[in-house]
Order: sequence, then structure tokens, then C-alpha cells
Amino acid sequence: MEAKLLILALAPVAILLAYTLFRDKYEREPWRMLVKALFLGAVSTIPVIFVETFLSVFNPLFSGMTLVFWNSFVVAAFTEELFKLLLLYLLIWKSTEFNEKFDGIVYAVFISLGFAAIENIMYVFDYGTQVGYIRALTAIPAHFLFGINMGYFVGMAKFYPDKKGRLMRAALLYPLALHGLYDFILMSEHPQALIIFLPFVFFMWKIGIKKMNQLSDNSIYRNDFGDGQNLFKK
Repeated sequence: MEAKLLILALAPVAILLAYTLFRDKYEREPWRMLVKALFLGAVSTIPVIFVETFLSVFNPLFSGMTLVFWNSFVVAAFTEELFKLLLLYLLIWKSTEFNEKFDGIVYAVFISLGFAAIENIMYVFDYGTQVGYIRALTAIPAHFLFGINMGYFVGMAKFYPDKKGRLMRAALLYPLALHGLYDFILMSEHPQALIIFLPFVFFMWKIGIKKMNQLSDNSIYRNDFGDGQNLFKK
């Protein structure tokens, strides 16, 4: 039974990791770096739990939708995405392996799914197979898409150093906003909010795959910003 739960928890993670590697067309990343990224994402659950526990101490200061906002955007989204970004930066920014824009997406996804793997194991072992199936279709792909958005902007920042500050801020704010809104919709348990959940998930997939396509199809020698040029014009 425990083996089946473990497979259920990790199978969606493995599928999305394999898809990310499949999309890395030009120069495959070394396994040692990929394993390190996955490990760092998994280990990040430890400080995240401590910080989220600390921030939850302030829950009595809020009520209603403000409490939902605090827990979704600050306790969960801000804490988790900040640690992911810090680890991503420390791992790859000065590495010689970071030589393509798409590398930002690859390593961000590995870190994000490393985190999601441990989180998913805890949920599945605590709540069983039904939760495992639901999270395989929702939470795990969501972390995958948060990683794509983070990695997209980190990859652009590496090759456009004059816009590094704005792009790195976007590398935190974009996944934070998506993560926070995702959690807010679910935590609110409000019927009107839940109505927009599926369209919101579709929207995340649309922009995530679009960003992945843009960097996967472009070499590092392209000088265009694609979608980013309108967001970061001086």
C-alpha cells in the first residue's frame, strides 16, 4: 500500500520532469546539475515549513477573506516562491552550464517539482489515494507552471543584464501572483471563486506553454524579447 501511494505521489512529478527534458532541444543539462536542482527543491521544504509556521502565528490578526489572502499569498506563495528563486539563483547564475535562456526554465522546474514531490508525498500519505489523484491533476502541474514562469524571467535576465533587476523581480512576482491566486481560489471555498478555477488553470497552462515555446524555439543569440519586450521597455 505504501509503495502504491509513493508511486501515485511521484508519478506526475516524473512525467513533468521528463516533458521538460524533452523540450530542452539544444544542449541537454548534465545529470549532476539536474539532480542537485531536484534535491535542493526537496530540501527547501524544511525551511519553508519553519517560515510558514512562523507566519501562521499572525493568523489571529486576520479574519474572513483577509485571512485567506494572508495564507494564500504570504504564508504559502511568497515563502515557497522566494525560497525556490533563491536556490535557483545560487545554483545556476554563475554556473557555466547556464548558457541558454531555456536553462532557466529547466532548473526552475526541477527545483519547483523537487519541492512539490516532498509536499505531495506528505499529502498523499496523510490523506490517501483520492487526494493523490486530485493533486496529480492540479497541484503538481501548478508547481510545474510556477517554475516555468520563474525560469523564463531568470533565463531572460541572464542574457539581458541591463534589465536584470526588473526581470529578476518578475521572476518572483509572476509565480507568486499565480501561486497566490491559485491558493486563494481553493482556500476561499467560495462558490463564485471556484467557478473561475478551471479557466484560471487553463490560463496558467496557456501562458506557461507559450513561455516554454518561446525560449525552447529561440537560441541564445536571438536579440528579441518576445512577450517580454512590452513588459520591460524603458
